[in-house]
Amino acid sequence: MIISKNPYTNTTLKEYHAHTQEQVEQCIIQANQRFEIWKGTPLKERAALVNQLADLLFQKKQTYAELMAQEMGKPVTQGRAEIEKCIWLCDFYTKNGASFLADELIETEASESFISYDPLGVILAVMPWNFPFWQVMRFAVPTLMAGNTALLKHASNVTGCAMAIEALFKDAGFPEHTFTTVLANHDQVEYILAHDFVKGVSVTGSGTAGKAIAAIAGKHLKTSVMELGGNNACIVWEDADLDKYMDTMVNARMQNTGQSCIAAKRFIIVDSLYDKFVQRFKKRVSQLRSGDPMDEATEIGVLAREDLADTLADQVTNSVHKGAAVTMGNAHEKAYYEPTVLEEVLPGMPAFDEELFGPVAAMIKAKDREDSIVLASNSSFGLGSMLFTKDIKAAKRVIGNIPDGAFFINEMVKSDPRLPFGGTKMSGYGRELSKEGIHEFVNKKTVYINS
Repeated sequence: MIISKNPYTNTTLKEYHAHTQEQVEQCIIQANQRFEIWKGTPLKERAALVNQLADLLFQKKQTYAELMAQEMGKPVTQGRAEIEKCIWLCDFYTKNGASFLADELIETEASESFISYDPLGVILAVMPWNFPFWQVMRFAVPTLMAGNTALLKHASNVTGCAMAIEALFKDAGFPEHTFTTVLANHDQVEYILAHDFVKGVSVTGSGTAGKAIAAIAGKHLKTSVMELGGNNACIVWEDADLDKYMDTMVNARMQNTGQSCIAAKRFIIVDSLYDKFVQRFKKRVSQLRSGDPMDEATEIGVLAREDLADTLADQVTNSVHKGAAVTMGNAHEKAYYEPTVLEEVLPGMPAFDEELFGPVAAMIKAKDREDSIVLASNSSFGLGSMLFTKDIKAAKRVIGNIPDGAFFINEMVKSDPRLPFGGTKMSGYGRELSKEGIHEFVNKKTVYINS
């Protein structure tokens, strides 16, 4: 039995029966049967269905936002923003999907030579709870647009969202079994990925889950995309415009109650600006309103589960034992965790080395600009970094010194349908979104013709 609970009220929302092995097998078979038809569906028809998705997302925006607030504690205003981003995604691939998948002509000695982008088949998605609609949609829309069919294994605590997304695709007119939610457990994930009909997997989640599923994919030679954790640095040089960008930097840490892989986890500030920055950061954080996720005024909700708050508390406690200092917040009760600031953070502490998934900001003092880049690069993760400065020329010179998947100057790291998204090192491999994302689950076939 799968139980969906409201983390704010601690009440049970709904219970779901997990799929049996026979039901999982049937889902795979039906998805593969649909693929044999769907792959021949003209791109124009696929694009029209994606456009229908956008229309339905707009119509049900408030309903979906409230569902997210109830299942995982996201403030309802941020839930609406998440659905609006999904609409943007649909619009982008409606307009650009066909051109991304068009044959790419290559000039050779042949009469005709080109790259054909052919779909692979059934693709499995293993998705997390923190952005329960966006994470799924950014996988599903380009994957289905490319001619594949999809199976979703969503996080169990957002099963209501998972079922709503399956219904969304059906209501938009996608043929039955084009997109299917599978209520499976971890053992069944291995069974699904090992199945001959399943050709690839996309995972967004923790490093532990990613490594386990990547190992299974490798064993069976299945294509995989891994978007895993992050420990993003927010580098602040001495000339940063705090008046202009302080709200951006606070939002970079506190958005979605800090539960984002691309959130600013480590604030690395040059010594000469450190005291001023921390003072202003804490003042702005103190103004954030915590409360009921269903309240339109709420900016900080609750963590998605009580155990997540306990894990975060342990990481903070262990950092303090190693010399860090709590200078703001740190109260927590059940799934609520108060926005918190940690100072005197150094390498070797959980607050520096690990991913803190919640509203805790780690403040790290750098001697100078060069030291700030060295500290930012000192991470086993590689999802993204951000740098705030007026010296754009100097900022551009250090882009290559941080081997992350993204580098944002005077902006928080964020995903954008127009740009590829993904990481390096422990943050995974492969790319989502943009042209690169729609090409992850296709066969890039060389075609050579002499006439």
